[in-house]
Amino acid sequence: MTPGRSSSVDSRPGRLTAWILASRPKTLPAAVAPVIVGTAVAARAGAFRPLAALAALLAALLLQIGANYANDLFDFKRGADTETRLGPTRVTATGLLTPRQVAAGMWASFGLAALVGVYLIHVGGWPILFVGVLSILAAVAYTAGPLPLGYHGLGDLAVFVFFGLVAVVGAYYVQAHELTAVAFLAAVPMGALITAILVVNNIRDADTDRQAGKRTLAVLFGRRAARIEYVLLLLAAYVTPVVLWLACGASAWVLLPLLSLLLAARLIRAIFTTLGPALNITLAGTAQLAVVFAALFAAGLLV
Repeated sequence: MTPGRSSSVDSRPGRLTAWILASRPKTLPAAVAPVIVGTAVAARAGAFRPLAALAALLAALLLQIGANYANDLFDFKRGADTETRLGPTRVTATGLLTPRQVAAGMWASFGLAALVGVYLIHVGGWPILFVGVLSILAAVAYTAGPLPLGYHGLGDLAVFVFFGLVAVVGAYYVQAHELTAVAFLAAVPMGALITAILVVNNIRDADTDRQAGKRTLAVLFGRRAARIEYVLLLLAAYVTPVVLWLACGASAWVLLPLLSLLLAARLIRAIFTTLGPALNITLAGTAQLAVVFAALFAAGLLV
């Protein structure tokens, strides 16, 4: 122990650990899963391009990390992160990193994503520039600016659009150079399941969000409505493969995600019976469901 320092100070995470905490590694599979599905749709169409797929995956991860840094920073500035917080550690609020450091990390992540985006623009054309700029703006605007999306009941819609439509269709487009109904349909389960992760987060934090003036849907309409939203999102995810099979000529293998229904049922039961920090387990389980569903869905599309 260093003389003059208490054991509580010594037990604080180091700088590298703080950066890892700020990146929220448990959320990163939510960035990976949609790209996997979009790439599977491209491969199904005979348009798989490994370098473009890898670049899309890297850009998605960097954008997610940048968004996580932005949320950590701007939630702190708006007073949403207090000692009563039930979720994971926030590095700005706890003083593990300064606001200036987190801001630098945020812009560095977005800058690296933009560099990867240069290659994606090269292979996908100028529409990718528009999508990339919009993605960065949305990541910042989620908790910052005059009308932060997450504070005005628009967070769920933003997550569905960017983690579903933009991520899946974008990953498909940079490889296939076209837009198809199948790509958009394949985006629905990913958008729905990743939005469901946010819903669990908002149910858990409804009380502290209300105190901070953060008007999520769980705050605006109550926890019961948010739980119903969660069920509807999971239902949308599981109906989509059936639609692809019955209406779009996909083989029955596209129904592989139905193998994860037992996990989904357990999560639905938990969302109606759990409150407080125990919802962190449900949140992690929902993230796991999104990854398992994506893997099964991608495999079904390929077969």
